[in-house]
Amino acid sequence: MSTRHAKITAVSHYLPERRVTNKDLEKIVDTSDNWIFERTGIRERRVAAKGEATSDLGAAAAKRLLEKRGIDATELDLIIVATVTPDMFFPSSACLVQTKIGAKHAWGFDLSGACSGFVYAVATGAQFIVSGAYKKVLVVGADVMTSIIDFQDRATCVLFGDGAGAVLLEAAEQGERGIIDFVLRSDGSGGQYLYMPGGGSLNPSSRESIEKKMHYVHQDGRNVFKFAVRGMAEISQEILKKHGLSAKDLKLYIPHQANLRIINAAVEKMGLAKCQVAVNIDRYANTTAGTIPICLSEAVESKQIQSGDLVLLASFGAGFTWGSLLLRWEN
Repeated sequence: MSTRHAKITAVSHYLPERRVTNKDLEKIVDTSDNWIFERTGIRERRVAAKGEATSDLGAAAAKRLLEKRGIDATELDLIIVATVTPDMFFPSSACLVQTKIGAKHAWGFDLSGACSGFVYAVATGAQFIVSGAYKKVLVVGADVMTSIIDFQDRATCVLFGDGAGAVLLEAAEQGERGIIDFVLRSDGSGGQYLYMPGGGSLNPSSRESIEKKMHYVHQDGRNVFKFAVRGMAEISQEILKKHGLSAKDLKLYIPHQANLRIINAAVEKMGLAKCQVAVNIDRYANTTAGTIPICLSEAVESKQIQSGDLVLLASFGAGFTWGSLLLRWEN
């Protein structure tokens, strides 16, 4: 009995046109270009236009993907949108993406895994391919983080940007491996260190919640840094060891782009060379669920990865959530 595998057959990304540099932020908050870059590795970020929502970014990335793959949206069976900034509580952003791209035969849902959302979503979508239930699954990682950032808080407003990436999952051909494995984790006790307290059933929107700035991201940077470095490195090493691999076997390591110091610390723990690591945080900042697929898309476009290369994705985010996904690029 043959085993079915899922693979990524196309990848794309979309970024808003507006660029906001560290120099721009100097004008609105007590910070400096040097302070931001030295602590985060960020030089600029993209910011969505007024009225440009998560589903707009996701739909734009999806349309580019469909064009690259040469298929029509009506061929899609399922749409999963990983996001923590949905257009609204309901309907889901997946439903909004569906109608914007004309995927009238697909159903869909949103997945909330914070910065691990894309890895969670790919692992989830792959199961629909492996089971034989569906032939084409669209996975989108998209966030408009600037919509939930307090631009008077210099500790958080410098960290985030807006963007989206998308992949298409299909069955691997005979002899191909595609997605090899994934390891996913969560620890709810870490939720106190990175969260948005307002807007849900615990603290519904009110005059008081707005006055207390409860609808913005709240972060304990020191604790997040400590857990992120250990979490990403350990889960990456775990999946490699499970498959008898080492860091030198990887063509490319694509970590979540939250902070360059976190990336560098995790990479050092793993013993990776700089040429094996995808980094674009300097240009886009932290786009949450968008960081990994944007990095992957750029790596494919620049031919940094080619057919047969081993690629490892790794993430860490609010929840706490973290995960790794190992794949062989078969495109």
